[in-house]
Amino acid sequence: MRPLDWIVLCGSLVLILIYGLWRGRGSDTVNKYLLAGKTMPWYAMALSIMATQASAITFISTTGQSYVDGMRFVQFYFGLPVAMVILSMTAVPIFHRAGVYTAYEYLERRFDAKTRALVSVVFLMQRGLAVGVALYAPAVVLTVILGWPDRLTTLIMGALVVLYTTLGGIKAVTWTDFLQMLIMTTGLAAALATVVWLLPGGVSFADAVTLAGAAGRLNAVTFNLDWNDRYNLWSGLIGGTFLALAYFGCDQSQVQRYLTGKSVAQSRLSLLFNAMAKVPMQFFILFTGAMVFVFFVWVRPPVLFHQTELRKIQAPALRAEYAPVEQRYDAAFDARRQAATRLLEAKRNGDGNAEGAAIADYRAAQGRLETARRDAARLVEKANGEAGFNDTNYIFLSFVTRHMPAGIVGLVLAAIFAAAMSTISAEINSLATVSVIDIYRRHTRREASDRHYLWASRGATVFWGAYAVVTSQFGKNLGSLIEAVNMLGSLFYGGMLGVFALAFYFPRVGGSAAFFGVLAGEAAIFYARFFTKISFLWYNVVGCLVVIATGVLLSRVRR
Repeated sequence: MRPLDWIVLCGSLVLILIYGLWRGRGSDTVNKYLLAGKTMPWYAMALSIMATQASAITFISTTGQSYVDGMRFVQFYFGLPVAMVILSMTAVPIFHRAGVYTAYEYLERRFDAKTRALVSVVFLMQRGLAVGVALYAPAVVLTVILGWPDRLTTLIMGALVVLYTTLGGIKAVTWTDFLQMLIMTTGLAAALATVVWLLPGGVSFADAVTLAGAAGRLNAVTFNLDWNDRYNLWSGLIGGTFLALAYFGCDQSQVQRYLTGKSVAQSRLSLLFNAMAKVPMQFFILFTGAMVFVFFVWVRPPVLFHQTELRKIQAPALRAEYAPVEQRYDAAFDARRQAATRLLEAKRNGDGNAEGAAIADYRAAQGRLETARRDAARLVEKANGEAGFNDTNYIFLSFVTRHMPAGIVGLVLAAIFAAAMSTISAEINSLATVSVIDIYRRHTRREASDRHYLWASRGATVFWGAYAVVTSQFGKNLGSLIEAVNMLGSLFYGGMLGVFALAFYFPRVGGSAAFFGVLAGEAAIFYARFFTKISFLWYNVVGCLVVIATGVLLSRVRR
């Protein structure tokens, strides 16, 4: 990190903090603190919704995911536009008319108190588990750059977020999300432009696309229907739609955004904007990862991107085992670079036979290089005495810190930090809202002043911020964080979506049937998780359908 990078990074963080505190002033009632007095314009809600989902995990892990597995992860978002249209027609007007603070408050009006309590607890469990993972992502950043202990990083980040979220409430969260989204977009555009600019002379943008495609890194759409494949067109359209319906329609961290809107029309606009913008944004991020892959075709990447772990296996104790792995890696890298050169020359000359042979050599060398990386990863597991090593989350950061020019490094890191802060602030704010409105005020202290619940909300915000700092340490061995956080959500979202579907579309289903439907749906999801091999995106479909079927069946039996 050079002085200019520190100026850009620190200046961005200070700007976000001051802006959040300024925008959050006047949040002196529960309604203003939790719903911003229903005064938010659609564009602020739209960027807040997008920023909440576009966490630091998106920047750090999605680019790495594209580097190792190509762009097919974008299919994960194919169902999102469909979900946004459905929610704009259903959930938005229903929640606005109900005048609720939380989505789960509506469930008591529709069903009963026990159903509301159950779904509130399910939300607190899944979001409470996810908030620590979201906070761990920026810890990866400073661990790579400065060698700071990740505990210190999470403590600093947690303190900054808790400060403006506790004082300013949802208004501070939404407006800082708005600013953070602008920083994120600028940083992302700068990252892609820089990686293309850094390609060797004579390698055009079209050449880079050719090399990425030849290595299978531009596989944005796959049509095969494979229940065990995480990312294909069908799992994205069907499973992705169910997941997006649950996330944006049942998760309080998202519902609370459009509950702050001035009107139903403003809230609808915020969701429809995300329907149009989210897939292109994810494509853009994944394409950046593919271009980083091409950059490393010409510039030798480290055998492992996690430098601390790489040094362990380079130490004398494992040096004898690591040396031949490194030799095979270097040979594979040289072979891949030579094959890439032949491929581009053959393509420019229009020599189809030579191009086909070069592609075969290029892919074969890539396979040998990946094998050497896996062997090095196994040595790390041997050194640590535990399985599951994965350095996907360090790939993009390694490129940023080692190869980007001064100023751009600070801007990209500011974007990553902004993404982390937007997600964490939204999550601890929503966790505090549910804790106070659905648990504390409903079951512990039913009659108290507005000021009492305001301070209870602030206290709950501090609690969940501290909780995030403590649980963030569990993010260390989860592999690709973007997959981990979505897999975690899929364990709970199907049950939540099912009960809201019963509430909206099945007027004859009662509270007890809905309650046991949620339990049955969650049981089906965990059965699918531990006893089948189907992709986690299908958990959302399974859970939702089981809840609906159980609720309808029990209602008919009871009648």
